[in-house]
Amino acid sequence: ARKYRPQTFAEVVQQDHIIRTLTNAISAGRMVHAILFSGPRGTGKTTVARILAKAMNCGKGPTPDPCNVCSSCREITAGSAVDVYEIDGASNNSVDQIRELRENLRYMPAHSQYKIYIIDEVHMLSIAAFNALLKTLEEPPAHVMFIFATTEPQKIPVTILSRCQRHDFRRIPIESMTQHMEMISTKEGIRIPSESLWMIAREAGGSMRDALSLLDQVMACCGASVTHEQVLEILGIMDRKIMFDISEAVFRGDVPALLEIIDDAYDKGHDMKRLYAELVEHARNMLIVRMGVNVDKLVDLPAHELERIKAQIEGVSALFLNQIFDLLFREEVTVKLAAQPKLAFEMVLIKLFQTQPALPIEELIAKLDALQKSVYTAAPQKAEGAPAAPVTPPFKKKRIVSELPAVAEETKPFGTGSDAETLDLGSAWGKILDIVSDESPALASNLANSVLKTLTDGALEIEVNGNGFNINMIKRKKNMAMLCKVVGDYFGKDKKITVTGRLIPGSHNHEKKDMENRQKQEALNHPLVADAIEIFSGKVIDVKIR
Repeated sequence: ARKYRPQTFAEVVQQDHIIRTLTNAISAGRMVHAILFSGPRGTGKTTVARILAKAMNCGKGPTPDPCNVCSSCREITAGSAVDVYEIDGASNNSVDQIRELRENLRYMPAHSQYKIYIIDEVHMLSIAAFNALLKTLEEPPAHVMFIFATTEPQKIPVTILSRCQRHDFRRIPIESMTQHMEMISTKEGIRIPSESLWMIAREAGGSMRDALSLLDQVMACCGASVTHEQVLEILGIMDRKIMFDISEAVFRGDVPALLEIIDDAYDKGHDMKRLYAELVEHARNMLIVRMGVNVDKLVDLPAHELERIKAQIEGVSALFLNQIFDLLFREEVTVKLAAQPKLAFEMVLIKLFQTQPALPIEELIAKLDALQKSVYTAAPQKAEGAPAAPVTPPFKKKRIVSELPAVAEETKPFGTGSDAETLDLGSAWGKILDIVSDESPALASNLANSVLKTLTDGALEIEVNGNGFNINMIKRKKNMAMLCKVVGDYFGKDKKITVTGRLIPGSHNHEKKDMENRQKQEALNHPLVADAIEIFSGKVIDVKIR
């Protein structure tokens, strides 16, 4: 990490947004007197601070491309520059040391253009030390420049932050670290597989310094030729193959194989909590790949692993993958806090086998509709002369209208006026309500307490017992059109329909009950409620007003 520390802005890995700002500011002569570099460890904060110091004090200077040849550049590189002070904020955090620093500010640089103070881990300064810096940061001498670096900017007082130009460093992507380590390995004459470099970069967690330290450890142990197995053994990294073996066992439903994989990982000394966290991330990656949305951006995996995931989840629904991910994520706390993580891990995996793949609701409705149509339309085979067996619908519809007297066997169908006189009005109205119930359950619920009061050759009168809401719902244009059609089809001719109401006297809060009844009826008339009743052959038990 020290041997291959970048010496120019161009060599810095994956911090282009900061490098571009600094180089433009130097070229335009707009460099500020106080800069704060914040971000995760090992992402280049101190390195960029040193390069910036060289750029400001270079013999060509100030220049965005320091020469690294002049005495000032060589002294800063070696850490012996008299005009560039590197201070550790953790060990120089008292107010007396900051006061001493302030006293030294008044003196001009020895042989450079600027006196530059680089304070690393500046958040470790005491409150008194920060207060001692306030006035100096606001109006420093023209020859002084401050560069602060920290991993915890939230601990720095706002009064200090407001006096600095802040630059946030980002975690370095795995691909960029892999390419950088491959370049270094080539320079060092070391042959190491790309898969191993990717594993090292993944272990580093976005820190280039950590990645180079792990690479140095591998090189020191293995020499000029490194195998993937050696990297796994030296660094104690889990083989990614375990993730695919676990997911494959889950898809097959092979409980013994799954428990054997976990036991083998435990025997090798792998941390069960970390293995579980890796499995949660693997489940998330499988779901993202199955969804196929911005896979290259959202899933940070090498190409060969992406191809392996695509092959493994082929034929597995996104809904089932989401069930797996949801269960693993919800139980993560259980494994982390368990006294015996291995047993908790095994318990969660056994739960996975109790989770059956769920069908999307749209697919379920389509299957139910297809099944219902096939049962209704398929005519059963019968022997010659034998009566046809009745076709029973798969879901028996519940009558939500009140029961009426059955139709007598000798009742004649409606036809002329003389026929109408002999028909039982109650049984005829019951048949009509049956037809309406099949066509529109919502309208049938409004007609539940109604009776057929009069019937003539060209007209009929319906009396509705209840409140005015039911009458208004029946009289709607759409409902009247449906009712006229059903009546016309039943009697074989069009009839004029008259709807009358007989309101039931209520108590003193009759209006309140009417409003509640209207709200209940609106809920019953909602298309989703009607569809649910029909699809699942259900009935409404109760409607509660919140």
